[in-house]
Amino acid sequence: MATQPAAETLPFHLRGNFAPVHEEVTAFDLPVEGAIPPELRGLYLRNGPNPKTGSSPHWFLGDGIVHGVRLEDGRAAWYRNRWVRTRAFEEDAEWLRPDASVDRTVAVANTNVICHAGRILALVENAFPTALTPELDTVGIHDFAGRLKTAMTAHPKLCPRTGELLFFGYHFAPPYLTLHRADREGRLVQSEVIEVRGPSMMHDFAITERHIVVMDLPIVFDAELALQGTMPYRWNDAYGARVGILPRGGTNADVRWLEVEPCYVFHPLNAYDDGERVVVDVARYPELWREGPQRFDPAYLHRWTLDLAADKVTEETLDDRPVEFPRVDERLVGSAHRFGYAVVNLPESTVDTGHPTTRLVRYDLATGATREHDFGPGRAAGEGVFVPASER
Repeated sequence: MATQPAAETLPFHLRGNFAPVHEEVTAFDLPVEGAIPPELRGLYLRNGPNPKTGSSPHWFLGDGIVHGVRLEDGRAAWYRNRWVRTRAFEEDAEWLRPDASVDRTVAVANTNVICHAGRILALVENAFPTALTPELDTVGIHDFAGRLKTAMTAHPKLCPRTGELLFFGYHFAPPYLTLHRADREGRLVQSEVIEVRGPSMMHDFAITERHIVVMDLPIVFDAELALQGTMPYRWNDAYGARVGILPRGGTNADVRWLEVEPCYVFHPLNAYDDGERVVVDVARYPELWREGPQRFDPAYLHRWTLDLAADKVTEETLDDRPVEFPRVDERLVGSAHRFGYAVVNLPESTVDTGHPTTRLVRYDLATGATREHDFGPGRAAGEGVFVPASER
């Protein structure tokens, strides 16, 4: 009988609150402590890495598992968790072929889950999306009727005004970056190659009512790390850092690149147009992965103000608390926002043990006021999702 490694010797992404679950569960009429607000109606879904073997070399590489809770009429009607049954899960198929080409139909689909045009998609940024049923069973790869030729970011943007889904794919070989636009019916109607300096890791981006904002930052593909089977990206001082902006529906010829201080950004909070300026709020890492992709240094809420008339960027740190996973009311994506939400990693946090200490913070960016919510010992906040109490 194989001996399991001691919990304290496991990497932090395999222990404590982060330890994989090993069973798929279905439960109905869940017990409720207190009362569920009547405004909470619908299906709450979350996705994350959960290696079926119980082990993976990096936090980002485990198999995807989607958890869902159906809320209705003050009830938690059901809960399900299901692995996303991709070819990587079912066949142990490899995304990277021996000739260094890639198979976009192979994915762990472990990063995000969205709904667009009546279709639920589990996402990972190096492959095609995987479609799911409302009961979380796997339908299969979704490549937009064969029109999608690149990977799809795990963080597409659903425009609340047009119903369009805007997204991109990045790659370690040319073309390094391609922007895409799907209409409200889910048809892929535009794909544009955008020229960047090299194979940088572009995890997320931002939109406004008129613009798309992309980030060409110094986390760059590293072939040596790829051969080691871990996350193949690390900090590169020589790469530089810049923000690109182009009109929605534009092409590579329309991109304007503005230099910023070296940094990395996984997730923006939101962006919006302000006359001839574009404001972009992000969770900014001053530096990340210099020694390799295992250590996560703190990120801080930061504002870039892109002055298109003066062709420059003003930078401002908005808070000195370490934060991640910033979110905004989805009805305001691309529009001016007053409030934002993020997860605070407290100074006493013990991420390395798998038991982080986190809280949820609400920012009032008009007044500078903040409010924190502590979920109590043994609990860590996940990414906040804003649910409106009314349509306005």
